Amino acid sequence: MSAASTVVSAPQHMEALAHANRVRLARASLKRAILAGHVDVVKVVQTCPWEVATMTIGELLRSQRRWGRARARKFLSSLALNENRELGRLTERQRGVLAAELEAKARRRR
Repeated sequence: MSAASTVVSAPQHMEALAHANRVRLARASLKRAILAGHVDVVKVVQTCPWEVATMTIGELLRSQRRWGRARARKFLSSLALNENRELGRLTERQRGVLAAELEAKARRRR
């Protein structure tokens, strides 16, 4: 057996840590882009990219300017959604309702 054919993978916990770091860095970048106004939260809700699949709805909403815990809770309670629900676990209907209400709220602000 030659050394070239032997593949040693990293231990499972190291791979998990590396994945967690990739997700953390991607989320931080996305949150900065949302805060700066470069990325629209409605598009994030509609497309649900891999980095936000396990992110809570409340965390995503709070990444916007002037959205704190109270505003996010009030907004989500009107939609009968829990702020701790993960974006990747929303049904298509819930995702559509959330996106539509966020869009309507943005239009009213303008």
